[in-house]
Amino acid sequence: MLIGLIKRSDCRLVFLSSANVFDTFEHFPSYEYDKTLSESIYGRFKIRIENDLMRLPASKYVLARLPMVFGSQCPRMEELDLAVQQNQAIEVFPNTIINVNNDVKLSQQIHFIINQKLTGIFHLGSTDLINHYEFIKTLTARRYLKTPVFKQVYTTNQMQYLAVLTKENKLPPNLNFSYTEVLEDLTMSRKNFM
Repeated sequence: MLIGLIKRSDCRLVFLSSANVFDTFEHFPSYEYDKTLSESIYGRFKIRIENDLMRLPASKYVLARLPMVFGSQCPRMEELDLAVQQNQAIEVFPNTIINVNNDVKLSQQIHFIINQKLTGIFHLGSTDLINHYEFIKTLTARRYLKTPVFKQVYTTNQMQYLAVLTKENKLPPNLNFSYTEVLEDLTMSRKNFM
């Protein structure tokens, strides 16, 4: 129904997809035109929508694939706040390599894509990678000024990637960032829990 409306109208659809469309591939990060394949229900759902959109003319859509997205007051951060406050274990994945984004940087990237009338597939995450456990450990150490309890979850014995990097559809340098910038943004308002 929505696809038909897009075909008939003078418009573009910006679809926020996920790195989970690549969650089957474990040995390398994924780029814009890599084949999608997912074992998760969420990833397969996103692939189905992406495939429907890619049947449209390229000028009619933007697929924005996102890694883990954080924000100072997003549900993911609220869960971390609560876990630290209640001294509950925080699940971390030591064998998973990720890249990240935050709400502010993501909105700047989407704003640019819309204003410049860009189309196609974009991977909107940090330009570098980090181990999930290291990222969460650094974030909690800076944000809460204490070391919380971690529950290390191993889904595989080998390192796996859940990261989306840019190879072809690059944004200007001012819209590229590292995971350290995301950490800085998230730790500007430190929380002290006793």
